[in-house]
Amino acid sequence: MDTATNSFGTRSAAPEVTIIDIVGEITAASEAVLKDAHSRTEGSRIVVLNFSGLDYMNSSGIGLLVTMLIRAKRNSQTLRACGLSDHYRQILSLTRLDEAIAVFESEEAAVAA
Repeated sequence: MDTATNSFGTRSAAPEVTIIDIVGEITAASEAVLKDAHSRTEGSRIVVLNFSGLDYMNSSGIGLLVTMLIRAKRNSQTLRACGLSDHYRQILSLTRLDEAIAVFESEEAAVAA
C-alpha cells in the first residue's frame, strides 16, 4: 500500500493533549506512518486518536493500535479515541481495546475528560 492512502496528522488541542487525526486506512502498511505520528506526541500526557477520517482498518491495524498503546504506556500517556463508526466501536469492544482506550462521542469530550 502506498503511504499516500493514509495520513496521520497531529495537532495540539490543549496543554499536554495531542490529537492524531487518522485519515485513510490502518493496515500493516501504516506502521511507519502511525509510529511517526505517535513520535510527534512527545511531551503530551493525553493522546486522542480521532478516527473520523478512517476508511478501513483490518486486524493488522488493530495490532498497530495495541503497539501504540504499549508505547503510550511506556511514555506515561493515556490514549483516548473519538470519531469511531458503530462498526469500529464494536470491534474495539470485541477486542477489549475499549478497556484500555477510552472511547468518546466527540473530540471535544475526549479532550475535556
